[in-house]
Amino acid sequence: MADLILTPNFDSADDFYAQLLASHEGLGKDESDALNARLILVLANHIGDAEVLSQALKTATLPGD
Repeated sequence: MADLILTPNFDSADDFYAQLLASHEGLGKDESDALNARLILVLANHIGDAEVLSQALKTATLPGD
């Protein structure tokens, strides 16, 4: 069983964040939500491990600090 990685795990996180924000420029709320949904599905497919995805869902639904 693989474990969800919650520590920084890739270089240039700030660059990716900038790309993510740029990809939403000019989009309305519905379009932005659809882009996020497509991105989640693409990344979930890439991960391809149901247990890791389940861990990610549980982590994402925890209340914030």
